[in-house]
Amino acid sequence: MASLSFKNVVKQYGSGKTAVKVLHGVDAEIKDHEFIVIVGPSGCGKSTLLRMVAGLEEISGGEINIGGRVVNDLEPSERDIAMVFQNYALYPHMTVFDNMAYGLKIAKVPVAEIKTRVDKAAKILELGHLLDRKPRALSGGQRQRVAMGRAIVRQPQVFLFDEPLSNLDAKLRVQTRLEIQKLHRELGITSLFVTHDQVEAMTLAQRMMVMNAGRMEQFGTPEEVYNRPATTFVASFMGSPPMNLLKQAPNADFGGKPGAILGIRPEHLQVGNTGWAVQVDTIEMLGAERLVYCRLGNEFLIVRTDESLSSAPEIGSTIHVAPRMDRLHWFDADSGKRI
Repeated sequence: MASLSFKNVVKQYGSGKTAVKVLHGVDAEIKDHEFIVIVGPSGCGKSTLLRMVAGLEEISGGEINIGGRVVNDLEPSERDIAMVFQNYALYPHMTVFDNMAYGLKIAKVPVAEIKTRVDKAAKILELGHLLDRKPRALSGGQRQRVAMGRAIVRQPQVFLFDEPLSNLDAKLRVQTRLEIQKLHRELGITSLFVTHDQVEAMTLAQRMMVMNAGRMEQFGTPEEVYNRPATTFVASFMGSPPMNLLKQAPNADFGGKPGAILGIRPEHLQVGNTGWAVQVDTIEMLGAERLVYCRLGNEFLIVRTDESLSSAPEIGSTIHVAPRMDRLHWFDADSGKRI
């Protein structure tokens, strides 16, 4: 197990005027045993950064350090990492045991040691009764656990997860998230987990790197990122539904700042007799809560209400909503950065 650091890490394709820069200088210090989630939309550079740690992409500039070693020029096999891919990448003609043991056999680990490691990983992942099966006889969730088991037996310094839950259905994603959390508690191996799903990021991360267009917009705990987003991008990306960002709302009554955007989470808007007069556009019923989509002049905003609201407002009606004064967020209108 090891710490991991990025120092002004750059990635570009091509050179000169035709060069395309996809990572613009990433700096981060990751502690030993930490579980870090790299989250962002498609094309933001998160998988490229992970592949650079793995040695599958060359580093154009800067430095990646694993356990006190600069690994820029090391081959993947020399970096002491193990990677779990989105597509499982299991050998269809091999049993579960052989899939998990294959890397160790190539490394000429003694047979007895291989069996000990595979049996231990199988116990952790509850795969003991499946060791003689082949991948075609497994469910998607079981195949993903085999892929994780193959990484565990390597006993690496760092785990790398490249969107490993994307191919699972919603129920299996939740179950596998819990298994990954349990796995990290038991093994404590430094981990990088890439996802575009902000729910996965919030539930799994000890700290998260929020990426946008090749830049790290914020690096912090889920609580820090959600409660004090550093930019309008983070505010709108992290949260379901996203934060309301209002440019033309009547801000004066709420401590409005010149040249600033007002941010307010949907759950921090309270329906009552005072506040902004908004027109109800549509309503989503989500069991114990409702999402009320409203129009405020030329702005749109979402209000989250729970079942304690005596009755749902009618579509087309006017209601009053007031933001909680202790939950306001202000961002510079030009830069998008938090004020």
